[in-house]
Amino acid sequence: MKKLFIAEKPSVAQQFADALKVKGSRKDGYIEDDNYIVTWCVGHLVGMSYPDAYDEKLKKWSMDTIPFIPETYKYEVIPAVSKQFNVVKNLLNRDDVETIYVCTDSGREGEYIYRLVDMQAKVPASKDKRRVWIDSQTEEEILRGIREAKPISEYDNLSCSAYLRAKEDYLMGINFSRALTLKYSYPVKQYLGVDKCVIAVGRVMTCVLGMIVRREREIRDFSPTPFYRVMAKVGKKPEEADNTTLFTAEWKSAPGSIYYNSPKLYKENGFKERVDAEQLIEYCDNPVPVEMKIKSITKKTEKKNPPMLYNLAELQNDCSRLFKISPTETLNTVQELYEKKLVTYPRTDARVLSTAIAKEIDKNIRGLCNYDKVAPFAQNIINQGGYKGVAKSKYVNDKLITDHYAIIPTGQGLGQLGKLTSIQAKVYELIARRFLSIFYPPAEYQKVALVLERKTEEFNASFKLLMKPGYLVIADPNFGKKKAENDNDSSAENDNEENQEDKQQASTEEILEYISKLRKGSVLSCNGFEIKEGTTSPPKRYTSGSMILAMENAGQLIEDEELREQIKGSGIGTSATRDSIITKLVTNKYISLNKKTQLLTPTFLGEIIYDVVLYSINGLLRADLTASWEKGLTGVADGSISEKEYMSKLSDYVVKYTNAVKTVRNQNQMHLIFDKTKPYYTKGKKTK
Repeated sequence: MKKLFIAEKPSVAQQFADALKVKGSRKDGYIEDDNYIVTWCVGHLVGMSYPDAYDEKLKKWSMDTIPFIPETYKYEVIPAVSKQFNVVKNLLNRDDVETIYVCTDSGREGEYIYRLVDMQAKVPASKDKRRVWIDSQTEEEILRGIREAKPISEYDNLSCSAYLRAKEDYLMGINFSRALTLKYSYPVKQYLGVDKCVIAVGRVMTCVLGMIVRREREIRDFSPTPFYRVMAKVGKKPEEADNTTLFTAEWKSAPGSIYYNSPKLYKENGFKERVDAEQLIEYCDNPVPVEMKIKSITKKTEKKNPPMLYNLAELQNDCSRLFKISPTETLNTVQELYEKKLVTYPRTDARVLSTAIAKEIDKNIRGLCNYDKVAPFAQNIINQGGYKGVAKSKYVNDKLITDHYAIIPTGQGLGQLGKLTSIQAKVYELIARRFLSIFYPPAEYQKVALVLERKTEEFNASFKLLMKPGYLVIADPNFGKKKAENDNDSSAENDNEENQEDKQQASTEEILEYISKLRKGSVLSCNGFEIKEGTTSPPKRYTSGSMILAMENAGQLIEDEELREQIKGSGIGTSATRDSIITKLVTNKYISLNKKTQLLTPTFLGEIIYDVVLYSINGLLRADLTASWEKGLTGVADGSISEKEYMSKLSDYVVKYTNAVKTVRNQNQMHLIFDKTKPYYTKGKKTK
């Protein structure tokens, strides 16, 4: 009797064959020897049938045939891959195959790919089916996964959620797209002057379109507001004054100020009108000499911990920002690194390690001692034993892991490094540096904050001095170069907003040395005041990377890393699908992606589709509602929500809103959708 291993793609199947030492020759669609058979899918082999497979009448789009909710769903072999399906089907049903090891990707979609094949091939339930769940494709991990493979029945809830996800996308896509196209495509075609227009909508796709359109309209409607800040040029003590400006201090309205809570303020540190800033300067500039007394001086040590490890969303965001590549390119790149055994499983939402992997994490670190980009750091961690306490750190937490832990280097496969493309090498280095940084101490800063008084007014300045670089020596690949150039273990910066633009007459070293001697009550000279004019800024457009983060956080673009870690709940889409959603919107010409900047903007068609949905099925545009569907699928996967309960709510939702579109009056909707007073409708083109 033989054991059959079925992987998701040929390259992965070869990894399993190598790990199992399968000696047989590669045949047409599989590899076999005396003990093992290894075969593969090529992605999906089976898909859901089109509606006309249920009834020929459904081939034609008609309001009379929707809402369409099948009682029993039909599936069929995808014609382009039918040959491989038949190979797999025959192998699964061979009498000499006793045990089937399911080795498709360890996640919801991988589970779905096999279950569809198993169902369509009618594999007997009597066969022993086991699920291999691995985090990397190293030989050691593959053999562990096979050794610890559980009965596939333990993944039935995950399979159920996968089927429901597909049914959800199917029902919403078919019913809502047909209803909206039948109702609104004619006026849209007339308006755009095109021959064809299908209004394609989806549970996640339309929500993301909504986020991009709303952001663009916020930018378009934004009116810059000028504001005026008052800065003091602070020098040395009066008895030492030599007209040198050590630093600038910024005025802020505080209790006791003549402008405290004044309606003239834009905010606490700026005026709405320049004349009011000028009047403040006139008030502070007399009498002479102008001197400022230190009301308070605060010195404290601030520690900055290494960031959490990469999950796919964080990696996609950083690669978009640093390398200007799309989320799809990032996923493809890290997938290739995974298949080369260089990194762990990429489609993960977790940013921590498991307790189990933490116990043997030194293996990963030791492997990196042979990677020249980070070898000194890896060796130092091994020598100092910096990895020994990681299990008790915030970087290890089993409760924050669902399917897989964070993306980290395996420490293996380093022979492949010379064969990597430029972008593959950059992404690998990024992952390796992030990984090693968690074994280094925090960066330590000395922060100094000054509050100076002039008459009734207060001026503030703050400085930050890097005392111990800690993990920064790893995280920033240019850190060593900067250090060598400066020949200084410390660096300092003025923390004041926009103060980095000021050209100080004194050097940074002189400023910090001088400040260290000051005390509360010390008096400093003032070399005058100046006004800095600024304007409010519109919201930033989404980049492909920041959109991935926003999707992960249920529609919120949370740029602060620590705050993101505190956000709980399901996002929009999954780590495995978010990049494809953006790609689909681009393909449908609903949005544009600037390849150089990775900025996302809606097309004119995309804005019209947004308005069509806004005045018909606006729930599709709500991030919280879209996230709730994903959360429901998670509930099915963990057993807290039943398949029947979820399917009932889904069917009710589809029926309700399909019928709502069918029964609405066209005239009222058209007036709302094609409101010519909107600035983005003019002669069928979006205004610049």
